[in-house]
Amino acid sequence: MPNFIPYNLNQMTMVAIEFNRQIQPGTFEFALNYLIEHKLDLSIFNGGYKNDRTGRPAYDTAILLKIILFAYSKGITSSREIQSCCEHNVIFMALTCHTVVHFTTIAAFVSRFSKEMITLFEQVLLVCHEQGLLGMNCLRLMGATCLLPAILYGVQY
Repeated sequence: MPNFIPYNLNQMTMVAIEFNRQIQPGTFEFALNYLIEHKLDLSIFNGGYKNDRTGRPAYDTAILLKIILFAYSKGITSSREIQSCCEHNVIFMALTCHTVVHFTTIAAFVSRFSKEMITLFEQVLLVCHEQGLLGMNCLRLMGATCLLPAILYGVQY
């Protein structure tokens, strides 16, 4: 009988993580991060904030969009589950620079800016499709099932 080194999945470890190395080129999260940081105009969200002189600083719209749109692309629509992903999933941590947004903030953002988010997500999907990063599968978007061909080609079902 062979003698193997034992292993245990039920253990914790301290690991230093470079967040910028977790988002690999050629992945959806890389494209999403790049588009939100460098290409998309996020000023359409600025009118919803009234804290320029007083009040607590708000979470950056870019961070909120990254976690929400990435979660939706994975079929995760629950704001509580998105918060949990920000606490435990390395890709979510990298997208947010380890910012953990409370689920009520996520839900309020989605409720307030759902139309703007759909428009941006469609732009992200089109670019990712052009780059060959998407299959032609179903996904959940804003609580409704969307077929990628319908978004990408305007096909009516």
